[in-house]
Amino acid sequence: MNKFIVETSARHIHVTDETLRILCGEDAKLEVKKMLSQPGQFASTTRLNLVGPKGTISGVSILGPTRKVNQVEVSFTDARTLGIVPPIRESGDVKGSSPIKIVGPCGSVELSEGLIVAKRHIHMTEDDAKKFCVHNGEIVQAVLETKDRKLIFDDVVVRVSNNYALAMHIDTDECNAANAAGLVYGHLLKDE
Repeated sequence: MNKFIVETSARHIHVTDETLRILCGEDAKLEVKKMLSQPGQFASTTRLNLVGPKGTISGVSILGPTRKVNQVEVSFTDARTLGIVPPIRESGDVKGSSPIKIVGPCGSVELSEGLIVAKRHIHMTEDDAKKFCVHNGEIVQAVLETKDRKLIFDDVVVRVSNNYALAMHIDTDECNAANAAGLVYGHLLKDE
C-alpha cells in the first residue's frame, strides 16, 4: 500500500515583495526560521497580526519565499475569531476571496481579497502520481490512520508538480478532528 506523510498546515501568510516592504520596512527580507517539507519553502522569523471585524490573531508566521500574490490561510476556527467567512480554495486561487487586514511592525495593508481556508490536498511529483494512479486536480479520499480517531477525508485535491515533495496538508481543525498530532501517515481509499 502506498502511503504519504500527513502534515498540519497552521495559519500563515504569503506576501509579495511590495507588501513585505509596507509591513516590515523598505529593506525587509524574510529570514529562515525553519525549512518546510516542500522544496524551497520555509517558515520565516517574521510574525504579523491579522485583523478582522470581530477580532485579531497575533503572531502569524509569514512563509517564504515571497510570492506574486498576497494570500492568508486560516482554519474556520480562526475565521470565526476574525469574524469572517472565507471560501475554501486551493492555494493560489484568491480571486474573489475574503478581505483581511494585515498589521506589521512598520505598517498595515488592507487586502480586498486573499483570505482563504485551504482545500485539503496532497502534493505529489509526477512519479508519485503514477504510483498512486492519480492525476493533477483529481479529487480523492484519504484515510488517516491515527490513534483512536481513524478518519476518511473526502474532497482531497491532488496537486502534481515535480517541484513538490509527497505530503498531504490539512489545517488545524482537520488535524484536531483526526487526532493527527505527531508523525501521521495516510493512504488513498482506493488502495484498500
